[in-house]
Amino acid sequence: MITHDPTPSLTRTLARHPGRAGELALRERDGDYEIISNGVFLMDTRDGRSERLLVRSALDLVASSTPCRVLLGGLGVGFSLAEALASPEVSEVVVVEWEPAIVDWCRATIGARTGGDLGDPRVRCEDADLVEWLQRPWAETFDAICLDVDNGPHWTVSPGNSWLYGAEGLAAVQARLAARGVLAVWSAEQVPTFERRLRGRFREVQREEVPVARGAPDIVYLALG
Repeated sequence: MITHDPTPSLTRTLARHPGRAGELALRERDGDYEIISNGVFLMDTRDGRSERLLVRSALDLVASSTPCRVLLGGLGVGFSLAEALASPEVSEVVVVEWEPAIVDWCRATIGARTGGDLGDPRVRCEDADLVEWLQRPWAETFDAICLDVDNGPHWTVSPGNSWLYGAEGLAAVQARLAARGVLAVWSAEQVPTFERRLRGRFREVQREEVPVARGAPDIVYLALG
C-alpha cells in the first residue's frame, strides 16, 4: 500500500547555472540541499552513508601508513570529502570536479551542511573532466582513488565517462595507484560485468551494499591494486 505524507514540503530554488552537461539548479527542501541536472534529481544532503563508505572503506584497506594521498573523482555534495578530511592519516585530498558551480555551491552553502570543507589546507581542487585529467602525462599517484562521478558504470552523466569503467580507463586509474593502493567506485546498482572486469585486473575485489529507502541498495566496489 502506498501512503503519502500529508505535510507539504517547502522547496525553493537558490541558484541556476548553465553547466557543462546542461542546466544545474541548487534547491533547498525542508532544510536540506538538492542539486538538479536538466530537471532530474542528481544528489542531496539527506543521507551521505554510501558516499562516506566509499572513502572510509578504501582508507581502511590502504596498506601504507601515513601520510596518505586521496583522489576524489567528483565532489558531489561534499560527504566523501568530509570523510577523507576526518581521517588523521590523510595528508592530501585532490578533488577533480568538472562543474564549477558545484564547487562554488559547496564553498558557499553546501559544505557547511556536509562537512566538505574545500578551504582545508590539505585540499586541492582541480576544475577538470576526470577522463581528460587521468590521461595527462604527469605521474601523480594516490593511496586511495574514489570515483563518484556517475550513478554507476552503466548510468553515466555523459557518454565520455563510459571510458572510465572500460579496460583503458581502469588501466589509467591503476597507473595512478601507489603500491598496494585501493580503488573505490560508487554505483547506484550492482553491475556484474563491471565487477568481472575489476576481478580480471586487480588482485582482490570486494563489494559493499548500503540499503536505501526505495529500490536496489547503493554499491561500493573496492579493488586492491
